[in-house]
Amino acid sequence: MSSICKDITTSAAPELVWDAVRDLGALHTRLVPGFVVDTRLEPGARVVTFGNGMVIREPIVAIDEEGRRLVWGAEGGLMTHYNGAVQVFAEGNGSRVVWTADFLPHEASAVVGPMIDAGMAAMKKALDGLGT
Repeated sequence: MSSICKDITTSAAPELVWDAVRDLGALHTRLVPGFVVDTRLEPGARVVTFGNGMVIREPIVAIDEEGRRLVWGAEGGLMTHYNGAVQVFAEGNGSRVVWTADFLPHEASAVVGPMIDAGMAAMKKALDGLGT
């Protein structure tokens, strides 16, 4: 299994960041606009359309309010297994956001890595806008 772990820091308060992360149907408007262009909620899942046209169904595994941690899977696309988690931590006067992805096959890292990088860049831009 391959794992990728990336993090960003933002000037936005952890409460504001967590509110955006936990808003499951607003990826495309609040958390990663441009990287995700549409999000549709279904019972227990969301269907995500990425800017590159890829559409993935993401079953929601856990929303941990106390730990400010969201965990999801992915169905569709090139992976046989995907488990993603985003967690929000207080950092100085702002926040640190950590995105961890565990997936199969290993070869998918050539696609997953750049997608996570793009997602984190979009997330930083959106969240930094909350801190002003």
